[in-house]
Amino acid sequence: MMRSVCATMPIVHSPDRAADRPHRGSAPTPTRHPDHDIVDLHGRVVSGDPAALAEVHQRHAHYLLAVAVRVTGDADAARDVLQEVLVTFWQHPLRFDPNRGGLRTWLAVLAHRRAVDWVRRESSRRTTERAARGLVQHVDEAAPDDDLLAREDTDAVRAAVAALPPKQREVVELAYYTELTYRDIATKLAIPEGTAKSRMRAALATLARTLTHQGVAP
Repeated sequence: MMRSVCATMPIVHSPDRAADRPHRGSAPTPTRHPDHDIVDLHGRVVSGDPAALAEVHQRHAHYLLAVAVRVTGDADAARDVLQEVLVTFWQHPLRFDPNRGGLRTWLAVLAHRRAVDWVRRESSRRTTERAARGLVQHVDEAAPDDDLLAREDTDAVRAAVAALPPKQREVVELAYYTELTYRDIATKLAIPEGTAKSRMRAALATLARTLTHQGVAP
């Protein structure tokens, strides 16, 4: 009877047998056991607990800011990136899976991506702003006895500025015709400095598109 039972049991090879060794070129997939504390914290964020998001900020903000500063080279931009990352996590917490990695690593990857996006936007904005500044400067420097083309260009730029939405036109006129800084504009209009910058970026982008379409070059 003992021999009969043994004959039906599966054969278990010892660990050094070739049959139990992983195939060449492959590696065993380790089983990850998520941190119960992170699972709990994640669950609280999923449930909409603001205190949980505040805890995430307390734990990881310093590190995420360092990641963003390293990419952007701009402290203000890094703070904006941090805010975007936390808002994204708050709005879409299920994009993070505690079973697949740590929360800090996941947030850092997101911060890096947002920072790279900022650098690309900033590069594009600076290019557009240089073109628009050249156009406005061309208007300011045009002399009364310039040829007809210069006068037409001047009229085109002024018309393009006049056609801007009121809030955008306002910041352009304050910046270029009264030479106020972003901070001065924000103070004068009683708006945040970031809002003044956003309006200026939008205005310059619109001017550049409009004037380029009309064939007016700086």
